[in-house]
Amino acid sequence: MSTRRSFFQKALGATGAFSLTSIASQALAEDLSDALVSLNKLSPTLAAADEELWARMAQAYTVSANIMNLNNGGVSPQPKVVQDAVDRYYHLSNEAPTYYMWRILDAGREPLRRKLADLAGVDADTLAINRNTTEALGTVTWGTDLKRGDEIVMTRYDYPNMIHAWKQRELREGIKINWITPELPIINDEALINLFIGATTSKTKVWHLTHIINWSGQITPVTKLCAEARKRGITTIVDAAHSFAHLDYKISDFDCDYFGTSLHKWLCAPFGTGMLHMRKSLIEKTWPMFSVEKPQSSDIRKFEALGTRSFAPEQAIGQAIDFHNAIGARRKQERLHYLKLYWCEAVAKHPKIKLHISLKPEYSCALGTFSIEGMEAAEISAKLFNQFQIHTTSVKWEKLNAVRITPHVYTTTKDLDRFIDAVLKIANA
Repeated sequence: MSTRRSFFQKALGATGAFSLTSIASQALAEDLSDALVSLNKLSPTLAAADEELWARMAQAYTVSANIMNLNNGGVSPQPKVVQDAVDRYYHLSNEAPTYYMWRILDAGREPLRRKLADLAGVDADTLAINRNTTEALGTVTWGTDLKRGDEIVMTRYDYPNMIHAWKQRELREGIKINWITPELPIINDEALINLFIGATTSKTKVWHLTHIINWSGQITPVTKLCAEARKRGITTIVDAAHSFAHLDYKISDFDCDYFGTSLHKWLCAPFGTGMLHMRKSLIEKTWPMFSVEKPQSSDIRKFEALGTRSFAPEQAIGQAIDFHNAIGARRKQERLHYLKLYWCEAVAKHPKIKLHISLKPEYSCALGTFSIEGMEAAEISAKLFNQFQIHTTSVKWEKLNAVRITPHVYTTTKDLDRFIDAVLKIANA
């Protein structure tokens, strides 16, 4: 508990000069630390509903007082301690760039790799630090040896950047994509697994799996899918952009071959930070996206050859991990699911409002989607912003025409009451 209590005090103390501002910061740090200690005395389930403690925790963020942000799924805001760390590392870099960037901050990548590996539950030598899920999984998509006629299985609800990458390989190299289109929401693991099995032939080499479907918030049974793929000697690629540091799990739980995520989403790390993991035996068989001296090396670092990069955001990932751990992964997941249930159960009572997600915790967490009869999703989203200053995102993809709502740990039920009231007014208009 002492570590959690001192987290904000140490972080804010590192900002430097004594002033009225620093006195206020110290008081804030003490209140946040006390709130953390109190949260950690509660079980995750009890902590999820403690509005007073979460309202105090919200002070760790610098979010807009004018706009209610309910689109945290795309990019999450960073807590102040992470923003301050980026500033410190950036200013240090500018004092003598080639010295502080390449000789000092670059040396911090190995301790950071170990810290990330501990969070992810994998060996540090199987984890590469990069900029986002697109880069991580693009590396795998282009770096996996496939020949003309080889097949992959993926869904129409996978993320566009991943779809585009595989389509480009199909166009250039003659591989074949076997598509499946599940009915959302999915509330039956076996039904989805059978769709993948049904689309698999003797030529299938890869299953591309999305852990949380970004369009709706659907959680898929990745562990079961990976097990089925292994039985058939099929490579598994897991897109975990929306699940890492959102759901409480370790990558090792999946026993997947490849895994990519964006750390600037639910971990609240600096913008443009991501992570790639792959099975150790596959490192030497996977080609890096950017050329290196030894492309067939078994060193995971070959996937980090980006040329000059900004070290400040990368190094501040460490502060984001500390913040995440201070709250606790299970506690965070329970709170996010609690917030989703709060607004979903309220608006679902209206006869014109339809939810497009299961409320069961095994099938959804923070992300949720809804529609209003007779309205386009884009129209609803526009009204929420123009009339109520509530920022959301509309989704029109395949069979889905809905508004996606994504609260975060700084979101309070008081915020959601305002959102619920706005949705009901729009539905009643």
